[in-house]
Amino acid sequence: MSLFKTRKPRGFNHPYIYIDERKEELQAIEERARRELGLLPPKEFNPEDIRGTFVKATKHLRRRKESGRTPMKAGVILILILALLFVWHYLLTGTFRF
Repeated sequence: MSLFKTRKPRGFNHPYIYIDERKEELQAIEERARRELGLLPPKEFNPEDIRGTFVKATKHLRRRKESGRTPMKAGVILILILALLFVWHYLLTGTFRF
């Protein structure tokens, strides 16, 4: 047991057994081709269709999203800088007064 490094629980990964993602992708491609040829009516705009396309396009954002990491908050950085300045002042002067 460690005070500063706690173990993270094992991640949950549920692979689907009865869903063929490749088949769904091919059906979506066929539907899009039929719409472009005019065999089907145009599809209505849905914001869910474009959500996440930028994240999917960049490798580093996709990796960060998959791992669940978040960037460090500005408040945490500010507190660390203030703490380091306080320690530096103490080391230079030897007092706690400013």
